[in-house]
Amino acid sequence: MKLEAVELIRLNVPLKSAFRTSFSSVNLHQVVWVHVITDQGEGWAECGANERPDYSSEYHTGAMAVLKEFILPDLFALGDQLTAELVAPTLEWIKGHRMAKAAIETALLDAQLRGANKSFAQYLGSTKTKVPAGVSVGIMDSMDELMHYVDGYLNEGYLRIKLKIEPGWDYEPVKLVRETYGPDLLLQVDANTAYTRDDFDLLKRLDEFNLLLIEQPINEEDMLGHAKLADYIETPVCLDETIISADIARDAIELGAAEIVNIKPSRVGGYIESKKIHDVSVANNIPVWCGGMLETGIGRAANLALAAMPGFTLPGDTSASSRYFETDLTEPFVLVDGHIDVPTGPGIGVDPIPEIIERFAVSREWIRAS
Repeated sequence: MKLEAVELIRLNVPLKSAFRTSFSSVNLHQVVWVHVITDQGEGWAECGANERPDYSSEYHTGAMAVLKEFILPDLFALGDQLTAELVAPTLEWIKGHRMAKAAIETALLDAQLRGANKSFAQYLGSTKTKVPAGVSVGIMDSMDELMHYVDGYLNEGYLRIKLKIEPGWDYEPVKLVRETYGPDLLLQVDANTAYTRDDFDLLKRLDEFNLLLIEQPINEEDMLGHAKLADYIETPVCLDETIISADIARDAIELGAAEIVNIKPSRVGGYIESKKIHDVSVANNIPVWCGGMLETGIGRAANLALAAMPGFTLPGDTSASSRYFETDLTEPFVLVDGHIDVPTGPGIGVDPIPEIIERFAVSREWIRAS
């Protein structure tokens, strides 16, 4: 496969309502898409970086800069020897920048699979035709507002509720949701690193609510701290931001820091590395699930294929398009009986809608092989 040109598209997609976590509150999904043209066809991908370096060290402008200055020249230089599988080893010399690397690898893999008339699900070895859908509920201004949204999502049919938490918004909202909906509700919490080792006693109080897991409670670099917390509390500790590669996942599991793993392809460098993390986790009897980054249909489609792999045993954040957007940029993904269908078409299995791209695009830039 030969890479001929790459288009970088910045989009501002309105959210239906503000989404607040422990590190930010957003009303727009500001996102970068990567669109590749190869001699085998086109491919599309969504970069997981935020506008600001708040979730990780990566951000839009930085991701686009490293793509243009370093990543794309190396991939253009491969000529017709390029494959999606060669992206990671070719770019290994570039430290970090996993979200930028994931975006270009995914777009190339999409093009490669479209050319072979093969779906993402087939490529990854997925075994399900639909995946159970959970929903992530942001931090709210009041308990009444929280219950309004939780009630609405449950009525829509979501099978699992994830509550974002931070100091001052943890015990009481979790208590209210558990007491309102009872012990059978699949309920978990996500701290996005908002706590420290000094908060272990506070986090232990959550044990009484029989949660599925607590996600990334403390700093992502404090793997030992997570292992100590896992020994101290009954709620299973799940790692998100910490897991950036299969090697890190293996270390976290061996140390006892990860009783459950959240796999986000953009965070780990792409779907090929995601499959390796899945395989490491399954080999160690560690459940995995697929997290979300407010993806549009382009990112959601590939995530659904990943979440259909056999080791994904917990509902993920692959919600319906209507969870976040009045208008998605592909045909919308719909929740049916608590599940979302896995795309079966070639590549990621969906195409962007040109008129909607034009409506939300802020900038479009082409980079061509010299």
